[in-house]
Amino acid sequence: MAQCVDLSSQALRCSCTALRKASRRVSQLYDTVLAPCGLKITQRAILSQIRRSGSPSVGSLAEALVMDPGALAHTLKPLARDGLVSVEVDPADRRNRVVKLTSAGRSRLAESDRLWEQAQRGFDAAFGRVKSKALQQALRSLISAEFVTDFQKATASR
Repeated sequence: MAQCVDLSSQALRCSCTALRKASRRVSQLYDTVLAPCGLKITQRAILSQIRRSGSPSVGSLAEALVMDPGALAHTLKPLARDGLVSVEVDPADRRNRVVKLTSAGRSRLAESDRLWEQAQRGFDAAFGRVKSKALQQALRSLISAEFVTDFQKATASR
């Protein structure tokens, strides 16, 4: 992480621009592979996180996905409209909403699993298995709380 601190602002801007472009490119490629099941990569990510979490609140789901709760609420609307999720009042705290996979959502997610594996194999083949593993490790680091803390310290006014 010290390496990022030592970069010039120009190099850091280029690095972040490349990261955004790479993210969009990979999303486009995965969206193409996922098209037969009718899900976009962002929708699949949401459904997968709900499957892992059980019945999360909108806030905890947004946190797990590193999303703004408002943006998540907007993204949930078509999933709810299509009957893949339900958004209900949390009986334990009526101020919160909980998100649940419906049976249709579980079926659609299961259908997407095969396509997701196909996309993953394609990524590994095109990018290289060793580089893919290293990239996954770097990305896990970037979404960690430790990185956020280090970034905030490095960019704090002195």
